[in-house]
Amino acid sequence: MVAIIIAVVITLVVVAPVTLAIANSIHKKQDAETISGAQEQARRIIDEAVTEAQAKKREALLEAKEDSLKTKNDLEKEIRERRAEVQRSENRILQREENIDKKSDALARRERSLHDREQNIEKAREEVAQLNARRLQELERISGLTSEQAKEYLLKTVEEDVKIDAAKIVKESVAQAKDEANKRVREIVVTAIQKCAVDHVAEATISVVQLPNDDMKGRIIGREGRNIRTLETLTGVELIIDDTPEAVVLSAFDPVRREIARIALERLIVDGRIHPARIEEMVEKASREVDNAMKEAGEAAAIEVGTHGLHPDLIKLLGRMKYRTSYGQNALQHSIEVAQLSGLLAQEVGVDVRVAKRAGLLHDLGKAIDHQEGITGTHVQIGVELAKKYKESPVVVNAIAAHHGDVEPESLVAWIVAAADAISAARPGARRESLEAYTERLQQLEDITKEFKGVDNAYAIQAGREIRVSVVPEQISDADMVLLARNIAKRIESELDYPGQIKVNLVRESRVSDVAK
Repeated sequence: MVAIIIAVVITLVVVAPVTLAIANSIHKKQDAETISGAQEQARRIIDEAVTEAQAKKREALLEAKEDSLKTKNDLEKEIRERRAEVQRSENRILQREENIDKKSDALARRERSLHDREQNIEKAREEVAQLNARRLQELERISGLTSEQAKEYLLKTVEEDVKIDAAKIVKESVAQAKDEANKRVREIVVTAIQKCAVDHVAEATISVVQLPNDDMKGRIIGREGRNIRTLETLTGVELIIDDTPEAVVLSAFDPVRREIARIALERLIVDGRIHPARIEEMVEKASREVDNAMKEAGEAAAIEVGTHGLHPDLIKLLGRMKYRTSYGQNALQHSIEVAQLSGLLAQEVGVDVRVAKRAGLLHDLGKAIDHQEGITGTHVQIGVELAKKYKESPVVVNAIAAHHGDVEPESLVAWIVAAADAISAARPGARRESLEAYTERLQQLEDITKEFKGVDNAYAIQAGREIRVSVVPEQISDADMVLLARNIAKRIESELDYPGQIKVNLVRESRVSDVAK
């Protein structure tokens, strides 16, 4: 600021003579008053500059003092806060010291109290010992027996009581052993019956696919088992690859699934390209082929019996029975046989032969879908609903409903169909109760599993000893699978009767596909 003032002064000093000289040269005639006025103005300008410089200097000093005061206040505030924090720390330390002192005093008092109690207990023990001694003396005096004599008498009494208790225990053990023996005998008998039924079950639940060589087994399994896992997941059929030379066994209680798997596997073997994408393609083609085969079988059955005008869906359901067995009989062949017998009986008694054949052919229609997911009720109830759905006559509907005696027959046709069904089923070897119960148990096993949230599909494999469950990966996490497997196992234990154990195997797989154009 001082430099500014000096510069202004120097400027004025230099400018003033120049101004005077110019004024003298230009205005020679100007008088001394003009010069005096100019000098006065110069002095005034200098005074104003000096005044302004001093004002700015004072302002700068004030600002410096304010900054210094603010810094001082901040420091004092920080010092106060730190002192307060130190004070709080000191208070906490003092509080802890007081608590420690209190605890020390309490421990000391407790120690003294324990010591006093120990002394009291010791005195009480001495008093009890003295009382026992006096009690024994008094007992000996009253009973007239010494302690040894009393002990001997007591032992004899206890021995008699023990013998009685031992006899009771032996009796209960014998009864329990008999119950366990009866239970074990029943288990042995059931196991023997199951072993005797193995051949019949195998005939209805397995298919054998021949291989060109044993090297094909490794290609079917695939790297890390991806090929066999894909085929089992898509078809719900278990592939058993063992030491059997040049053969693979397909095991499933659903014959339609087994047939689809057999056709797909045979085509894969012929094609030679076995990988997950090709397996999916072959399974889809096999499914379409089996659907066509069922339709053709239904049409052939209707033509063989001479029944016309059936709804196309009914024909397809009849064809589905080609892969269904009932008590060891092929369901479609059984229906054709019942239809032929019903026609012969109707002809003998003078009833409409065409209606009798139609009712006989459709009497077991419910068996075509009674194992499918979401279908409930007996095959009779399902068959009645299907017949009503596709506008069959009331005579046919009643014949279906009455062929097992569930309802009263309302026509001679119903009696004829029931008789024909009994005749067809009365052939030796036609009734296999164990197989029917076996397939029903496997279906119940799958149905129970599919009721759980997050389950995509479920297949009973290994003759019902394992249930393989595919879950929806977006709904079930890896951690959830542990709880889900446990819940499924608990549900199976509570609702199903089965021999041995059932393994619950969960599969969680995420797949993404796209198309290259």
